[in-house]
Amino acid sequence: MTRYLISFDDGAMDHLGTDLTEVGDAAHRVLREAKAAGVWVTGGGLFRQQATIVDVDGTSRLGDFPETKAVLGGFSIIEVPTLDDALSWARRFATACQCAQEVRVLAADPEV
Repeated sequence: MTRYLISFDDGAMDHLGTDLTEVGDAAHRVLREAKAAGVWVTGGGLFRQQATIVDVDGTSRLGDFPETKAVLGGFSIIEVPTLDDALSWARRFATACQCAQEVRVLAADPEV
């Protein structure tokens, strides 16, 4: 089985306005279906905010504001046999969230 990252950019749902109740309900229905199918690993939405960057020397600093570059708005990690299966789940999330979804293969970690 392969793990896939299904994600969307911050701001991808801005066209929907501020009441995201229906979209949230639809997205949670797909999430529950993914859990029931045994493919869900983890995921969630991210608040729009300035990130804190931790450098290799351990110091931290404020990163760029979200408006200055593309940043992640939300993600799901699923585990399925094929890319076609991942694309099928991404289509379901795209329909529910009313925004495009990006699908990427996660590198396998032999210790997981």
